[in-house]
Amino acid sequence: NRQLAFGVSGRLNRRRRRASQPELSLGDVVSRVFTPAIARKHAISSHNMSSDEELHDQEPASPGPGDEEVDVSDEVDDETLRIMVSTDNHLGYAEKDPIRGMDSFAAFEEVLYLAKRHKCDMVLLAGDLFHDNKPSRRTLHKTMEIVRRYCMGPDPVEIQVVSDQKTDFRNVNGTVNYEDEFYSIDLPIFSIHGNHDDPTRDGGTEMLAALDLLSVTNLVNYFGRQDEVDKVEISPVLIKKGDTRVAIYGMGSMRDERLNRMWQGKKVRFLEPEENDDDDEEEEGENSWFNVFALHQNRDLGRGSKNCVHESMIPDWMDLVVWGHEHECNIMPMESTVGTFRITQPGSSVATSLTTGESERKQVGILDIRGHDFRLRPIPLSQVRAFVASEVSLSSFKEEELDPEDPNVDEVMKDLLHLRVEELIEEAREQARTLQEDADEEAKRAIPGVQVPPRNYAVQKPDQVLVRLKVEHSGFTTLNNQRFGAKFVNDVGNPADILLFHRRRQTETVKADA
Repeated sequence: NRQLAFGVSGRLNRRRRRASQPELSLGDVVSRVFTPAIARKHAISSHNMSSDEELHDQEPASPGPGDEEVDVSDEVDDETLRIMVSTDNHLGYAEKDPIRGMDSFAAFEEVLYLAKRHKCDMVLLAGDLFHDNKPSRRTLHKTMEIVRRYCMGPDPVEIQVVSDQKTDFRNVNGTVNYEDEFYSIDLPIFSIHGNHDDPTRDGGTEMLAALDLLSVTNLVNYFGRQDEVDKVEISPVLIKKGDTRVAIYGMGSMRDERLNRMWQGKKVRFLEPEENDDDDEEEEGENSWFNVFALHQNRDLGRGSKNCVHESMIPDWMDLVVWGHEHECNIMPMESTVGTFRITQPGSSVATSLTTGESERKQVGILDIRGHDFRLRPIPLSQVRAFVASEVSLSSFKEEELDPEDPNVDEVMKDLLHLRVEELIEEAREQARTLQEDADEEAKRAIPGVQVPPRNYAVQKPDQVLVRLKVEHSGFTTLNNQRFGAKFVNDVGNPADILLFHRRRQTETVKADA
């Protein structure tokens, strides 16, 4: 039954692939051995899996009669590493906006709240925790307050970091934060930086990121930073829980063109963990670690070959890639184009632009890893402002409804678009109601009896939703956005930029004429 519950095997035809491909041939990535430090003594006990509990390296069978899947909300055992996965929280976005100023903090607090409710062992953030490179004191204060409230506590941490922590993390003590004797951390956060909060110089020679401030205060474990200008060498954070061993690789945001050049020049190296002598049960060439790669770069979505990271550049021995930077939520793991690993794209927790991708439901994921198998369950966020995006073409209206030769065409156009925006507002509010119902239903599946701090932040005036109407106006004039939005100042959170006017492309016009 536990095999059925995990559902997805982390190894995609690994043995077949190892036999048919050179070990280090994929793309321009070069790997070499990485020797972990001696495992540090920790206040937890490790339990051996009995043979009937083991999760085998194969695709699960379909449930048979009488079989019951173990719910992901069940208590996690001593062999299962549970990770809350999120990215692009953009804390401090629109903080001066009287309506939307608290949205980013409410969503981030909910991420940590859900991590506690579901008894996650750790939180993994894939970049852009902050919206600004130099966040305001207000943003830093609220962030530290939230992290302190949810991540500091008396409960034991049931994971071990067994790699060289001085190399892994950027803090003054050279250890993971929960091993500091002067701090009591019970929910460790591991985070890379993104393009919004990347390291910069601030009046001196040393480059610091906003995450360095959280790292030096032991609130966040900041990893994945590359300081070398002529090479990239990515060493994993090695984590053990029972017999489950996970290697988490992190690569903070870099300029895509620079990163692409180094990849082409074979200057990007991923360091693999060295296998121990007690790993004889693994087949020859098989990595006994479950490998996760967190990065914050453009995906290959029509941006040009040098302005993104291609999936073929990622080592074939990765098991799961957590892709930050892309704000559209595609959190369910999808097989890569290479076919040797899966990719999850959590998306942002707050809408920072009025695009169609941002209007998708905001979710985080609970990632369970046991041995070489994993499952990822999406959890909807309820503390998000409802957002609906739509399109309309003025030429689609009948001539008796909208005549470009009519001297009052602007007034008629405004009335028609007002009606369409009112429909979108109602649609967004209905979306918010449905989302809250789903969140309430999801809350029933959380582990009962878990003590969680009360939430202090919530979306202000949730009925003031976000609406974006893209208007194709070929043959017509445009309207003043601020005047148009004055009618909806108490109904939407973005009254000054509801409409986005654009003209039909010339190629589209030619095809239509043909």
